[in-house]
Amino acid sequence: MIVLALVLVPIAVGLALPAIPRSAERAAKTIGMLAAAATVVLAVAARGDEWTLHWLARPFDAALHFGLTPISFWIALLAGVCTFSAVAGTSGVRARDLIALLLLSEGTMLALFAARDLLLFALCWDLMLIPVFLILVRWGEHPAVAWRYFLYNFAGGVVLLLAAVAFGLAAGTTDVIGVPGVHLAGTWVPWIMAGFAAGFLVKTPVWPFHTWMPPTYTSLPPPAAALISGVQSKAGPYGFIAVGLALMPQQMQADARLLIVLGLIGLLYGAFAALVQADVKRIVAYSSLSHLGLMLVAICSFDPLALDGVLVYIVAHGLFSAALFLALGFIEEREETRVLARLGGLDRHDPRLAGAFHIAALAALGLPGLAGFAGELIMLIGVYRAGLILPAILALVAIVTASAYMLRLYQDAMQGPPRPELPVRRDMTWSEGIALAPLLVALIVLGIYPTAILRVDMMPYVPAVQMQVQR
Repeated sequence: MIVLALVLVPIAVGLALPAIPRSAERAAKTIGMLAAAATVVLAVAARGDEWTLHWLARPFDAALHFGLTPISFWIALLAGVCTFSAVAGTSGVRARDLIALLLLSEGTMLALFAARDLLLFALCWDLMLIPVFLILVRWGEHPAVAWRYFLYNFAGGVVLLLAAVAFGLAAGTTDVIGVPGVHLAGTWVPWIMAGFAAGFLVKTPVWPFHTWMPPTYTSLPPPAAALISGVQSKAGPYGFIAVGLALMPQQMQADARLLIVLGLIGLLYGAFAALVQADVKRIVAYSSLSHLGLMLVAICSFDPLALDGVLVYIVAHGLFSAALFLALGFIEEREETRVLARLGGLDRHDPRLAGAFHIAALAALGLPGLAGFAGELIMLIGVYRAGLILPAILALVAIVTASAYMLRLYQDAMQGPPRPELPVRRDMTWSEGIALAPLLVALIVLGIYPTAILRVDMMPYVPAVQMQVQR
């Protein structure tokens, strides 16, 4: 029952928050932070716990089955920390409503990562879209961005739902996530895997399915961008591991070359696009495209060490991506712009905010001692060890490019000439510090001690060592 509470607590609080008077914005923020913190505690308590309600017997068995796998446990912790920081980073007269939608978004994401039934997984995949769509409609810069986000991801979700149904018809059950030794084989497997891959590629996103992502991240308010970039984008890599590698390993091997090519294109395109962006939020958005492409290449190497690195990097990327979007939101509020050429001199007026942003940027470029470096290094070694020499070299090129665009972002915004037309701004507030502190501390701790995540056994997801079971 603990894992059910993990899913329901943020949803229940999110639905109840609109009942609080608008004048009590501080109370709404406190309640939202407590609810997000509670999900971290519940995620720790829910390890090994499962909740099942069988609800479909024909034409195949399906269940409302929740339970954290060793992989989804870390993503659930990431969701709790990112939601806490996002809620703490909200401000403005409509903060109550935004906090409610952030909690609803967290609840739907936790339901997805805790789902052990493929049909439930597919339904939660589409439910995740609703809170984000509502945020974009109400707070986004352009209504067209909201519809682009929804239509792209809903189309991918529908194909994924059809693939889940087809899996159930072929296997006789969809209650298979995290069940060892259950693999699908047969004539329809290539089409079923293609359906799942379509949903995963759109959500990750991977080139050429990425065009919804930069405008969405740019248009979202910073707390929402932090949560969506930090957590929701991990649904794609998680799906490739928990569904593709675990349930259809032979087909994943057959599709690996194409997926690696797409990952490499996104990896390089995202890095070079970030290098020339004028909008600071677009720099981070395209950097995410590059980082997620690297994860896909590592997943398709099928090397257990590379998969270890993917899990570390899933958590690391979520942390530094959320921290960057929050910090950039605080900067935009002060400077009234997010055009990089119009920023400058922030390290003189806002040294604490500049320091926090510096740590997040260094984690994004892979500085040793921070979690981003540990994940990248392990993935690169694993990809090289798997014999993918050229992909490893190209990934290294993209990583070096990350140093260029992140240092450009930091130096121009923090160390460039100050804008004389603006008065001296206040430095980072207590509320902003509380928002960024958990993310930065986690980046440092996991950079020093990534073994906490590396203890997860990724060998069951390596096709070469799995027994193929006909269903």
